[in-house]
Amino acid sequence: MPELPEVETVRRTLSELTAGKTIVDVRILWPKMIKRPGEYEQFMDALRGQTIEEIGRRGKFLKIVLTDYVLVSHLRMEGRYQLSQSDEPADKHTHIFFVFSDGTELRYRDVRKFGTMHLFEKGTEEGELPLSILGPEPFSPEFTEEYFAGRLKKTSRKIKSALLDQSIVVGLGNIYVDEALHKAGIHPERLADSLSPGEILKLHKQVITTLSEAVEKGGSTVRSYVNTQGEMGMFQLELFVYGRKGEPCKTCGTPLEKSVVGGRGTHYCTNCQT
Repeated sequence: MPELPEVETVRRTLSELTAGKTIVDVRILWPKMIKRPGEYEQFMDALRGQTIEEIGRRGKFLKIVLTDYVLVSHLRMEGRYQLSQSDEPADKHTHIFFVFSDGTELRYRDVRKFGTMHLFEKGTEEGELPLSILGPEPFSPEFTEEYFAGRLKKTSRKIKSALLDQSIVVGLGNIYVDEALHKAGIHPERLADSLSPGEILKLHKQVITTLSEAVEKGGSTVRSYVNTQGEMGMFQLELFVYGRKGEPCKTCGTPLEKSVVGGRGTHYCTNCQT
């Protein structure tokens, strides 16, 4: 599943490609992706005549800001947007088409069909699900060391599971949790409320640093992720632990381990992380 750096890369690319374009028609081949409104025909009717003003992001969600509405889109495992000419053929995995007045189309392709779309009247989206339960952005002023420490001290879950909780801080997924924990020297099975003030300070810094570096590199190309122009992110070349089971730790040389924490495959170094 794309995490914050990958979604931010998609946001930036979509903004360049679609800002100012006006939707004249919408075609939906898999209505189950439309979660709000309940009738997909209402979704199509509302979008006709709308102009894309900007592309935003909230955690792992894209926010397509239109004249009167905000379209909240989650890519899930393999969702992908692509700008195409209207006469270009689309494959069987392309399920939603936003047709623009200039003869181009923004197409949503999703092999597993797990992606979701919610449409809200502009200004109401943050107060409704799925955005209303999200915690602060890791780059925002609200994500302070004090806030982070307070939330971790209130849960006895394993720190890996706590960091995956989008109500604590948004945007982190399996890859960047493993990377941030490794760089902070914290074992993923430590209980969140057992961390010392110094460890929390170090982890807070590494969450921000790791995500910032990944955004700069365009995210990580794992599984099938590419951006909207088919370009791969390059941060996977910088990964210290994720996907490297049995390989030597880049810090100390100890073979890296993999276990399951909170149902998620988890990579770590038994020497560097305690």
